Amino acid sequence: MRSRTRVPHAAASVGTAPAGGSVERPWMDFRDLWSEALAGVLARPMRSALTTLGTVLGIATLVITIGISSTAGNQIVGRFDALTATSVTVGVPSVAAAGSGPLVDWSGVDAVRRLAGVESAAAIADSQETASVEVRANDVVAPGEVSGQTMAVVAASPTLPAAVRGGMTAGRFFDDGDIARRDRVAVLGDQAARLLGIGSVETAPAVFLKGQAYTVIGILGSVEREQQLATAMILPPTTAADRMGLGTVTRVLINTSLGAANQVARQAPIALAPGAEASLTVRAPADPAKARKGVQGDVNGLFLVLGLVSLVVGAIGIANVTLVTVIERIGEIGLRRALGASRRQVAGQFLVESTTIGLLGGVVGAALGMVVVVIVSAVREWTPVLDVRLALGAPVAGALVGLLAGLYPSLRASRMEPVDALRS
Repeated sequence: MRSRTRVPHAAASVGTAPAGGSVERPWMDFRDLWSEALAGVLARPMRSALTTLGTVLGIATLVITIGISSTAGNQIVGRFDALTATSVTVGVPSVAAAGSGPLVDWSGVDAVRRLAGVESAAAIADSQETASVEVRANDVVAPGEVSGQTMAVVAASPTLPAAVRGGMTAGRFFDDGDIARRDRVAVLGDQAARLLGIGSVETAPAVFLKGQAYTVIGILGSVEREQQLATAMILPPTTAADRMGLGTVTRVLINTSLGAANQVARQAPIALAPGAEASLTVRAPADPAKARKGVQGDVNGLFLVLGLVSLVVGAIGIANVTLVTVIERIGEIGLRRALGASRRQVAGQFLVESTTIGLLGGVVGAALGMVVVVIVSAVREWTPVLDVRLALGAPVAGALVGLLAGLYPSLRASRMEPVDALRS
């Protein structure tokens, strides 16, 4: 309940003090304050629109950056889940105990494939000696002509294409028959084939390694795991053991269904080397939930700084225009003070004006930002990620920016003395 009676502004005057009392200032309630502030905003519509545009751009940039970063972060994490979170690699020591055979046999991959959650698995053998070997497209040495390329030579089980998430771009991969017969056949990575000038296997081209010919029966491409295989020459295990000394498995690649990686990582060493599982090293993916939070947090933090910078620029624009407005309305301020308006009422009027501009900018900026996020997501064929709290909080943030931006101009207006203002 108000303790003083509201008096219309037009009737406000310096007044005469009642006997034995002081002059009572008229009371301005929120409706009067709002109407006066709205009139001040609409008095110069073009200037108000341009001032609001600064907040619109700031809020829109904030919404766009956070929305796009959340959407992009979701895509990054989705790809992380599809590729990394389902990949398990088991490393095998190159030196076994004295008097014992290899820790992992080539047939051990079959035991891994029987584990629950395993989609594909393959064994690979490589060494430092075969990491850089000259492979030639022909055995004829012509002066001034380069027909050889240095590349890695590895041995692999027949299930390698599925394990590296690749596909045969030409020909086929070697099978159990090639391994049993110890055939001198090879599969080239797609980049290795290009380096050697081999684009097709229909004519059974041959490559030469240490003076011996190997028939190229396939080209492996689109490798997503172990991408170094794109520039490698891949041999059957028996052929590699006989001619290159690659008879010992050095690592096993395992692909799992989503969510089964950690379980498979615990069971795979036991399936590969029962009783010696502690000698194997396992690389399993991190917890997808933690990775999701980390990726999205990093992306959001980066773009949030950019949005806040834009918002600060908008706040500076509001403060600048509000200060100019105060200077232009010195006469009006002096008249209001002479008619009985208090310092608080004058400051409140300009604060409400700047807050109104910020609020309008926040509403328009939030709507514009969300539309841009949806459009960009549609163009990129992404699923837009929009936070309802951001959409509801953007207008509040705009109003807060307007309030903070109008503090100094409103305080400057409230400190003006009526006589000085009217004289000005």
